[in-house]
Amino acid sequence: MRAHHPDYHCAPVAPFGDPRPQLLIVGLAPGKHGANASGRPFTGDFAGILLYRTLYDFGFSSAPESHSVDDGLTLRGCRVTNAVKCLPPENRPTGEEIRTCNSYLRADLDQLPGGAVVLALGAVAHSAVVRALGEPQRARRFAHGAEHTLADLTLLDCYHCSRYNTQTRRLTAAMFTAVFERVRALVTRSSDD
Repeated sequence: MRAHHPDYHCAPVAPFGDPRPQLLIVGLAPGKHGANASGRPFTGDFAGILLYRTLYDFGFSSAPESHSVDDGLTLRGCRVTNAVKCLPPENRPTGEEIRTCNSYLRADLDQLPGGAVVLALGAVAHSAVVRALGEPQRARRFAHGAEHTLADLTLLDCYHCSRYNTQTRRLTAAMFTAVFERVRALVTRSSDD
């Protein structure tokens, strides 16, 4: 990859945002021409357009767009990471990659304060979170809009905001907004406790 795109990040992509957030968003993996290029999760690809716009609309982001790691954008009470830290072959992480990166996700989860919300974007992210928390997969099935209590965290599921999902209308902007309305309610309730 680096030979074809020498100016790309082409390395593991670290989480971005508040180090002790009330909201942790977990995506799948760096996009080939997105985070793999920019070095910031959901920056430079289509999925980031809807995500960062929505984060801004709900007060989690200082700007509605994320262009590059040096664009000045900051996240408030929110952190974004991926289940897999490097660009996977064919844009499909293998089970081995997910297991290898799971300790990094566990470290992110360990930094969360009690009552925090974890938003899993897609089934792979959901499974990685459940695995990192040592919970049985059977008891926690992924479903868009599903809510799971795990230890002192709330795991909320959402279809991934990928171009494919939004163009096929599997995930609409209204559906994404509804998930974030629930996120905001859970984060506000946790902050009030």
